[in-house]
Amino acid sequence: MTALLEVENLVKHYEVGGGLLPRLLGHKQPRVQAVNGVSLAIRAGETLGLIGESGCGKSTLGRAILRLHEPDSGTIRFAGTDVVGLDAAAMKAMRRRMQIIFQNPYASLNPRKTVADILAAPLRLHGVAAGPALRERVMAMLAAVGLSAEHASRYPHQFSGGQRQRIGIARALILNPEFVVCDEPVSALDVSIQAQIIDLLARLKRDFGLTYLFISHDIAVIGYVSDHVAVMYLGQIVESGPARAVLRAPQHPYTRALMSAVPRIDRARQGEPQIRLHGDLPSPMNPPAGCRFHPRCAFATGICRATPPPLRQLDAMHSVVCHHFPEVMP
Repeated sequence: MTALLEVENLVKHYEVGGGLLPRLLGHKQPRVQAVNGVSLAIRAGETLGLIGESGCGKSTLGRAILRLHEPDSGTIRFAGTDVVGLDAAAMKAMRRRMQIIFQNPYASLNPRKTVADILAAPLRLHGVAAGPALRERVMAMLAAVGLSAEHASRYPHQFSGGQRQRIGIARALILNPEFVVCDEPVSALDVSIQAQIIDLLARLKRDFGLTYLFISHDIAVIGYVSDHVAVMYLGQIVESGPARAVLRAPQHPYTRALMSAVPRIDRARQGEPQIRLHGDLPSPMNPPAGCRFHPRCAFATGICRATPPPLRQLDAMHSVVCHHFPEVMP
């Protein structure tokens, strides 16, 4: 099956600090290497789960794919179209097909607008509907996310967190997109509400034929929603493959550490050791040389500290970026 979205060697760095005078004097500005050469592909109708610690570049990657943050280099192809090369008018049309659900539903909704106005705005902007047809479409989308017509005249502050996220989901889907970036869509919600929103996203995926990039730091959520998984560390993908293969038999030391961090009552009874990561995530302004994971890796050797590791294929779908794969794996 042909990929709906293909990303190759995507790079996004940010200049920080320094001010205007150092720029005028030609001084080199420090840069945050948020995304550094990421490649991935998502087939139509599937969900790619993107997992990693906070600060690893997951959200930046999702927004760069949609060009909410302009990438520095790399290729983004959506349904065969080069997204990076589109001008403003063409990109506006493309946004009907590519949307995002934000992490914080309250911060992403205009507090001065009613729900009806929030959902109607994309339809008006793109000239999709007007008059009775616009209202009918707004009401249909409210019903699709589990809200009623009486909610249309209310403001965001009058809803619970879970209801606000439903509004955010409705706004993302009101234009009938094909691809949606779900940027930590449940991390700000209570656990019981998380389950409801995850089930809602799964139903909407089936009903609307959606393709998801689902970003989360919760590996249990990723395992539940994903067809394929990509593990991100300090701006780079270190392991990717089918969700069952990656999460049941992780091959990269970092993926194994993430899996080991999931609480399990039977771990001690089965004699399974828990892997602990030592130290904090290195600064993306000054990432380690060689393998970026080597300062925290129990298997690191001299080559890890000096040379970036190669991409190794476990099979046609499962890949690992590690010098010592497979000899360090049990």
